[in-house]
Amino acid sequence: MAARRLLVATPLVIVALALGACGTGKSAETSTDQVAVVASFYPLQFATEQIGGGHVAITNLTKPGAEPHDIELTPQDVATVSKAGLVVFEKGLQGAVDKAVESQGGDRGLDVAPAAHLSLMFQPTVGAPAQGSGENAPGTTDPHFWLDPQRYSDVASVISARLSSVDPAHKADYNRNAKAFKDKLAGLSAEFSTGLANCQSKDIVTSHAAFGYLAERFGMKQIAINGLSPDQEPRASEIAAVSTYARAHGVTTVYAETLVSPAIAQTVAREAGAKTATLDPIEGLSDTSAGKDYFAVMRANLKALRAGQGCS
Repeated sequence: MAARRLLVATPLVIVALALGACGTGKSAETSTDQVAVVASFYPLQFATEQIGGGHVAITNLTKPGAEPHDIELTPQDVATVSKAGLVVFEKGLQGAVDKAVESQGGDRGLDVAPAAHLSLMFQPTVGAPAQGSGENAPGTTDPHFWLDPQRYSDVASVISARLSSVDPAHKADYNRNAKAFKDKLAGLSAEFSTGLANCQSKDIVTSHAAFGYLAERFGMKQIAINGLSPDQEPRASEIAAVSTYARAHGVTTVYAETLVSPAIAQTVAREAGAKTATLDPIEGLSDTSAGKDYFAVMRANLKALRAGQGCS
């Protein structure tokens, strides 16, 4: 049905598609010199905004408050992909986006996954059966690189390079903005290293397995109730396994998040005799986010971890 709707495009849309395919990278919908960029979800939108500044006009395919793992694209979304000068996405995270880029993105897609060094694979908590499907299947690649500031910085480098290729007239600006962004990420990483250096507990019990790269970078251990996708219901055996682990290891805090229900985290906390706190995977911002941008939310996460892990 989506393909049929796209075939009946108006002449204006047909002209826009032709302009978008010319390889200029400029916006097909405005008369400005901005590069029309599509970002698949918030962390990629934010990085591209920081690097592109006023030279880019960005459309985020994941609406504010939406959980990005299983988004569906409208025909209008697909048309936006087809007209973009650059599409920044992470292959394997959002199947609908992968398909749209493959069919409509041409050579304008930038898959950031290689630059993110996705080295972690999901494994069930010790004591839980090795079951699950899709993103919750054992051995599935963890996509949540942006919670490690160093990996996020590496992705910023390839975004800057690609923008410079699409729009070489502003290469100096992209390089300068990228350096400033990477410097801020280095500062954030230093704050986490210092803030989590001396903690009573290194076990981070989370709603879903989004914090593996953060935990690895800063010497912590993630114990996830659910798999890599937060909207699949964990089995009773998985909840029991995490509760048992938390109780046995003296875990005092179980972390819920912002875009999904806290009910499962609350159940584990109750059974383990622990409290709950919020740890945001920053897959998107909403009215309940603890800050207005990535850096503010990450610092709120650090504050929550220091309190929940007994850090001095």
